[in-house]
Amino acid sequence: MKKETEVMPLPPISDKILETAVIYEANIRQYSEEGTFDAFTKDIPQLKKLGIKIIWVMPIFPISITRRKATGGNYVDEIADPEQRSKMLGSYYAISDYKAINHEFGTLDDFRKLVRTAHENDIYVILDWVPNHTGWDHVWIKEYPDFYTRNSKGEITDPLNGDGTPVGWGDVADLNYDNPDMCKAMIADMAYWLTEEDIDGFRCDMAAMVPTAFWQEAIPQLRAKKDIFMLAEAWEPELLKGDLFDMCYSWETHHVMNRIAQGSNDVTAWDWRMNEISHIYEKDDIMMNFVSNHDENSWNGSFIERMGDASQTFMVLTFLAKGMPLIYSGVEYGMDRRLKFFEKDCIPKVKGEIWELLEKLALLKTSNKALNGGKEAAVYTRINTNDNGKILAFERNKEDDQVVFIANLSKHSVDAFIQYGGLYRDYITGNRVVLHPQDKMTLEPWQYLILEK
Repeated sequence: MKKETEVMPLPPISDKILETAVIYEANIRQYSEEGTFDAFTKDIPQLKKLGIKIIWVMPIFPISITRRKATGGNYVDEIADPEQRSKMLGSYYAISDYKAINHEFGTLDDFRKLVRTAHENDIYVILDWVPNHTGWDHVWIKEYPDFYTRNSKGEITDPLNGDGTPVGWGDVADLNYDNPDMCKAMIADMAYWLTEEDIDGFRCDMAAMVPTAFWQEAIPQLRAKKDIFMLAEAWEPELLKGDLFDMCYSWETHHVMNRIAQGSNDVTAWDWRMNEISHIYEKDDIMMNFVSNHDENSWNGSFIERMGDASQTFMVLTFLAKGMPLIYSGVEYGMDRRLKFFEKDCIPKVKGEIWELLEKLALLKTSNKALNGGKEAAVYTRINTNDNGKILAFERNKEDDQVVFIANLSKHSVDAFIQYGGLYRDYITGNRVVLHPQDKMTLEPWQYLILEK
């Protein structure tokens, strides 16, 4: 028998665990004033209260100095002022070594402590992996220059579009997936983190820019090492086929939510998107739902900036819709500003109504099978209303559990008639709610109801 002081090993990640999982994107640089692994690690027990089962850690690797990007789009070496130049830390996604640690975050032992603490709290850790390109100081540039794409002059290039024009990522060098030795080296470096550092999978940056044939070769080899979770930064259904990636970005769902919040779409766009998902993806494909991530926050605005008064409603919807909800660093504190991308910044750390709401959503997500969002997700059924352009109503059900979601996704009050009946409890207020098709329900702008059977 185990002693009470001993920590039981974390069970392998499984399909069952994914049904109730919430994923958290950890921006180590901006998470705290220190910007270190240790500062993040001490908060992991708190994050557990938000239903977090997977922590996706943004790239932890050293950042190249050559062609390092700065705020405003310039390169660091173009900045004359030494003090200003020293503030520019570059992009996490311009990596100089896949098997080393960015010393700004701490040591390898500090990272190991982060992983161990997560596991002790029943949370899995996946690394942000950047397979399409490296920084210009990467160890492969000098040792294995044939690992990289070259132009007609024989020069290593930054990533290019199909027509040969630059993508715009001048701070990175494009990898050549026609070179089988490069592919083997990439797989070996990924496997190192699984076998030696006990991580639980990868979020793969720009996964669709890498040939699918590589993933068909790499992922089975990685899964042979241990049970892992694979997230593709992509929407393409082919990346989820067979035993490739477990989850992809639900980009279009995100865009639809933004457009509805901003008034350029109505609820019919949501219905179109749900129909599209059912047609282009397989039943066991997992969509990642989000109101923010590092790209959206830094380049397009905070979730509150983009969604305004609708922001909490759509955050709730990421939990209620089919799929897995993502929480990006700072969202749990209601962060209403853009984080700097190439230099030091810091998220707020004061708990408020957003934190409290996320705790409630997490409890429902983990306790009610009707919100299962993994490979055996609960059924989603649209409920008809008197105004399907403004009112979104649907039910989720699995086995004996049922949840009904009703929301006014417009900036005007509406008188709603929900073509549905039953006795429910309002999950947020605890009040008794009776639904009847002939009963009028007045919904204020962006008001939502989560009803439990």
